[in-house]
Amino acid sequence: MTKLTLILSSLYLAAVGLALMFFPLQFGRGAVPADAGPKLLALLRLLGGPFLGIAVLNWLSRNAEPSDLRAVLLANIVGFGAVAANDIQGVASGEARDIAGLFLIVHLLFTLAFVAAVRWRPRTGD
Repeated sequence: MTKLTLILSSLYLAAVGLALMFFPLQFGRGAVPADAGPKLLALLRLLGGPFLGIAVLNWLSRNAEPSDLRAVLLANIVGFGAVAANDIQGVASGEARDIAGLFLIVHLLFTLAFVAAVRWRPRTGD
């Protein structure tokens, strides 16, 4: 289950990172104005970089021993959990764009999958 979660999250994060870098207007439809200025577009592209970095980290960690994954799993819980909390606030307040409900489900499922991976990973002497 941990390996599958790392693979799926890697693919998802890579897709989001690439979309932010190469298609920021299309990815941000409903949140980013069609006539967005170059500074906003540069900021969106800048945010794509860390997504790609975490995607690579998750991909390269997919074959690691479960006992060696604690930091990667906890970082993913924090990242996906924070984004899911933001999605919940946006959906509950009505301030988020329509597609936010779908992203909320995806982010919450990734958070729960990483929590499960931490909870059921083999214990070591740490």
